[in-house]
Parts: sequence; C-alpha cells; structure tokens
Amino acid sequence: MTEKVETLRWRGGKIEMIDQRILPQSFQYIAYDSAASVAEGIRDMVVRGAPAIGCAAAYGVALEAIRLRESSSDAFNSKLEEGLHVLAASRPTAVNLFWALERMRKCWQGIAGQGPSDIADHLLQEAHDILAEDIVACKSMGKFGSELLHDGDTVLTHCNAGALATAGHGTALGVIRSAVEAGKKISVIADETRPWLQGARLTAWEMVQERIPVTLICDNMSGHLMKDGKIDAVIVGADRVAANGDVANKIGTYMVAVLAHRHNIPFYVAAPLSTIDLNINSGEDIPIEERAAIEVTGYGDTTWAPDGVGIRNPAFDVTPAELITALITERAIVTAPSRKSIESLLEG
Repeated sequence: MTEKVETLRWRGGKIEMIDQRILPQSFQYIAYDSAASVAEGIRDMVVRGAPAIGCAAAYGVALEAIRLRESSSDAFNSKLEEGLHVLAASRPTAVNLFWALERMRKCWQGIAGQGPSDIADHLLQEAHDILAEDIVACKSMGKFGSELLHDGDTVLTHCNAGALATAGHGTALGVIRSAVEAGKKISVIADETRPWLQGARLTAWEMVQERIPVTLICDNMSGHLMKDGKIDAVIVGADRVAANGDVANKIGTYMVAVLAHRHNIPFYVAAPLSTIDLNINSGEDIPIEERAAIEVTGYGDTTWAPDGVGIRNPAFDVTPAELITALITERAIVTAPSRKSIESLLEG
C-alpha cells in the first residue's frame, strides 16, 4: 500500500506532502505554494527524511519561480534568490536539501537568459526529474542491498528510512522491500526512535500496510535482543555521509552501531549518492541540528518532565566509518567505506 502512497505529489499547481506529524492516527496531505511555506513544512517535520527533504526543497524553488513568473527579470532574480536562502535555512544536517538547491540553482543559471515564465517551467520540470530519479535510485539501492540479506533474517531499523522518507520505495526499508519482493522471508524490528517516534509511528505503519512482519521495541531494548541472537542485521538510512565514510543519521544510530559491532552483527547504511558530501572531511565537521526542548519533555498534549529540568535535544549523531559494514548506494555496495572507496564510487 505505501508504494502507492505518494509522499510528495504535484496537484493543481501546488506540491502536496503527507503530514507525517499525525501518522498513523490520521492521514492527510498539506498543500504548499511558495518557498517560504515549503521551508516551514520542512522545519516543522511535515516532511522528513533526507531524500524527501531534497525533493521538497526542489519543488519549493519551482513554486517560488511560478509565483514570480509575471515579475520583471530583476525582481524575479532577486526574489528567487531570497527563496533559495529561506529553504537553505530550514534544516542544517540533511545534505540532500543543499544538493537539491544547488541543482536547481544550476538549472536556473543555465537558462538565465530566458524570461521568468520559461525559467519557471524549466525549474518545475527539474523538480519533477529529481522526484522521479529518487524513486529509481531507491529501487536500485534496494536491489543491491537485498543481496546482503538472507532468507529468514530479522533486521533492526532505526528511525524511518522508508517510502515516507523518500519520493518512494525508501532507502533502508527499500532494501527490505526488495528482499521481500525477491521471495525472501524478512522480519523487521523497528525501534521507536525517540523523541519523534519515527520508528513507532512511521516504519511500523509502512510495514503493517505491506504485511511485512514487524515488531516494535523501545530504543533501549536492542542490546538485549542482540545479545539473545534475535537480530541478524541492522539497516539504517543517512542524512549526510562525509568524505571519509562517517555517517550522520537520526540520534541513536551511533548507539545501535556500537551495539551491533559488539555483537558481530552487520551494520548497513543505505543512502543515495546525493547524500555523500565530499566537502565534509569527517563526521566531526557535520553540523548537528539541535531541536526544541518540548520534543523531549512530552508528546502531543502529554507532558512527563518536570518544569525547570535542563534539556538536550540533538536531532542527529555521527557513526564513524569503522563501525559500518557496508554503504549501500544506487551505484554499488561499498564495503568498509573509506575516503578512497567513496571517491572511487563517485568517479565510477
């Protein structure tokens, strides 16, 4: 079912995005018509997951161009540049956001001599292309990654790296989907992924819709299950991959990677090439978003923490390359990722 659900869809001259804040209790789309509104949707977690954020940002640029298409060329250029800056400021860690904005900027620069209306048409087509290419990339990743899983495996996931985090199919969950499509019996253990509960709300929902066996656990249970031999592999997504192979992903990923290493369980990262950032030398240089304290003190209308308590809420952490068994991309699988192997991958 989730394969038929479009995380982002173009309808009536607007981009509509599933409101992932209210899943699984409610399912609805929110429509956006400008760069500022898309940036707000990204910042407020209506859409999340690095590839999906990149797609949303591309449409944000296109929408701003469409909104300005009757403007003079000078006004168009000035306001569109403002829109790009607003989108870039929405979230700092997921590099797909900046990758998509740079691609849209290059498209714009390549046709800068044309009028605003024609530029808007070209930018909209570029956004459509980015969306379609993401689905193709995820399915390619899934095909490569499915070869790493064995019939009967139980796979632990962290956060949500499924169709909801991409334009469709998913990265980490795309590997699982492809393995199931290949006839392998795969079971999933989804940890809840505090504080936004993406595993409990989103990963579990996707797997239930597709009748892939899924068990939900609290974040602090994975070590116990690994020790008891209940987990055969771990697969996660990524928000940024540094040039040396270090990976930034949802907070708690590093903890899971350390546990997997301790118990000799393969730890796989599935991410498109657009998530690799050669401008970042190592994980130490990746900017880590710190989000609002209210996300930790409660959920919805419920508050469980006392007034006055200090709060830390980093949204991501960094897993060093030496803890990663393999990086799964749409081009190839990179075992024991390193600066050399990643550069070779991109050159290929």
